[in-house]
Parts: sequence; C-alpha cells; structure tokens
Amino acid sequence: MARAVLALGSNLGDREGFLSFAVSSLSALPGTQVLRLSKQRETAPVDVPEAFVDLAFLNMAVLIETTLSAEALLTAALAIEAAAGRVRTVRNGPRPLDVDVILYEGVTSTTERLTLPHPRAHLRDFVLDPLRDLGFAREDILENRFP
Repeated sequence: MARAVLALGSNLGDREGFLSFAVSSLSALPGTQVLRLSKQRETAPVDVPEAFVDLAFLNMAVLIETTLSAEALLTAALAIEAAAGRVRTVRNGPRPLDVDVILYEGVTSTTERLTLPHPRAHLRDFVLDPLRDLGFAREDILENRFP
C-alpha cells in the first residue's frame, strides 16, 4: 500500500456535490482507503481564460492509501472527472470536477502523462492551503515527502 495526495476542484454547478462525488468515488476504488480530507476552500481561478475569471473554485485535498499504481490512480482520477461530466474543450476552462494526483509515496515521474510530484502544486495556494490541513508543507511537495 502507498499513500497518495490528490487535489480536488470544481467551479461549475453543484461544486460541493462534485467534491463529495470525487471523495466517494476515490474511496470506492479497489484497494483504496480515504485517510483524511482537508477543509473545502473557495478560491479565485488561476491561469484561466478571461471569460471565466468570475467562476470561483471550491478546492480541497484528499490523502488516500492505495494498492493502485500511480499510473492506475491517474487513470481512475480522469475517469472520475469524466463521470462528473468534465469535457476538455477549453484549456483551463470551467469544469465540474478536477482531480489531480499531487504526490504518490515513493514515486517520482516525468512522463508525458504523469509528472510527480505535481510540477506546479508548490506554487499554488489553492493546492498548498488544503495540503497544509493534511500536515504537508511546501518542502514536502518539492521533495515528494510524506510527513
């Protein structure tokens, strides 16, 4: 079993409902247990097209333990997004659900599909603040370290 941290966000529709859907979907993954949840926080969008700057996000983080590989966890995260209705038509556009794998215990990756630790997580307060709820510091993300 390995621990992993995922960042969740939503800026369309029933944002709380989509985050709840993501948490329950993660806990239903084979060999996966949700260990802790951060508080939910409303945040301003970052790096979005001008037309969407008024669509605030609701963000949180989840600490899990899983038997899934990092790649399989990413595949599951993308499937959860799709099940919530996410369609990638506009880069950084609005989304009912975003599920990002931020850290995966003992794994670093720089493939085209998966970069771990997440390359921008340490720069974004909407990721850092929820991770602090889970006991992580900026340095933990940079060093792929679990406190």
